[in-house]
Amino acid sequence: MKTAPLHCIVLAAGQGTRMKSALPKVLHPVAGRPMLAHVLDAARALSAAAVHVVHGHGGDQVRAWFEASRRPDAVRWAHQAEQKGTAHAVQQAMPAVPDDAIVLVMYGDVPLISAQTLAQLIDAARRTLAVLTVELDDPTGYGRILRDRRHRVSGIVEEKDANARQRRIREVNTGFVAAPAKRLRGWLKEVRNDNAKGEYYLTDIVALAVRDKLEVATITAASAEEVEGINDRIQLARAERVYQRRQATGLLAAGLSLADPERFDLRGTLLHGRDVHVDVGCVLEGRVELGDGVRIGPHCVLRDVILGAGTIVDAHSVLEKAVAGRDCRIGPFARLRPDAALADDVHVGNFVEIKKVRLGRGSKANHLAYLGDGDVGAGVNIGAGTIFCNYDGANKHETIIEDGAFIGSDTQLVAPVRVGRGATVGAGSTIVRDVPAGGLTLCRAREQKTYPNWKRPVKK
Repeated sequence: MKTAPLHCIVLAAGQGTRMKSALPKVLHPVAGRPMLAHVLDAARALSAAAVHVVHGHGGDQVRAWFEASRRPDAVRWAHQAEQKGTAHAVQQAMPAVPDDAIVLVMYGDVPLISAQTLAQLIDAARRTLAVLTVELDDPTGYGRILRDRRHRVSGIVEEKDANARQRRIREVNTGFVAAPAKRLRGWLKEVRNDNAKGEYYLTDIVALAVRDKLEVATITAASAEEVEGINDRIQLARAERVYQRRQATGLLAAGLSLADPERFDLRGTLLHGRDVHVDVGCVLEGRVELGDGVRIGPHCVLRDVILGAGTIVDAHSVLEKAVAGRDCRIGPFARLRPDAALADDVHVGNFVEIKKVRLGRGSKANHLAYLGDGDVGAGVNIGAGTIFCNYDGANKHETIIEDGAFIGSDTQLVAPVRVGRGATVGAGSTIVRDVPAGGLTLCRAREQKTYPNWKRPVKK
């Protein structure tokens, strides 16, 4: 028997006035990615034949984000010019849905919904209408699930239209529904807006299904957290912590050591080996790979980083699009910018910034240095205050330091320039020409002179 194709309709047209933001609500981030991205991930996990996004307020921004994000999804867009309610929103996408499909209605501002819960809802909707519900201690603001004496669903009443007895009901509608497309299309045509808000409610299809003598199926969400819609920044912050707590729990179960799961943020993907420890306040973004025994100190930021086994990153360091080998020591207060590449046993100390430079095995830059655009060999020592003067105001130039060289403190290497193998550059030098291998190269003022009667300027 042929399985009916799944079409997901994602409602993302709301203005989100309570966010008090120029950014469309569904583009506000959870774990570094727009809420809508999480919802689309869930749809993709369900192997949907098509995903329809109904946009309205800020629709151009929503579509621009999608195009810029290079997502693999094939999304069909439907425009809701006027916000007349959820049933009206679903209708905007229905012309592109075939009659033989199963339709799943999702929400762009419910980022924590799980594909597992939605899969249960879809299975229940093969022949009837299926509704996702949840029980809340405080159901204020939600539509209540009405049931008859045999506990069958008889309808849904919105809070503004509910009487006192109905408002005491704790089982509420989450908004997620699934149904055969042909039946849904017919019900949507019959929905009226004779209610307190004058809107076309998608929930009214429940009473229509009951009228058609269908037994409405209900699936209960695993938790209230996964179905909570985000309407303001308080709820957004709460969703962020729930998401991060989920990730931390999974990582702990997989063997990662976290000093405090409540003070850990993963905004991407983390791959880790054995005995890896991450201290408090760290933010990991993009794709991060940590080898066996890696230790990350407190309050570090790692973005698209690969660290070899045994490497230690000390406190307050920022690493972006960088690679380090085994047993490196980085920080504290170090910054590795894109294309920084450290071989094994490299030391990069406090207030050292590296951009587009490769450091060979065992090389050290332990204090106060800027290394930009170059190649440093193995066993090189770079003294405090060293600068690769790589930019002439228009173009970048390379500095090459060969194996075993020693660069004294407070040295400026004006690129393009090469320091030969085993050479020593004396402290305080400004190097503008290639340095030959071996020997000592100095470039300093010839004499030290004191002006005894000189006075510093004084502010008026």
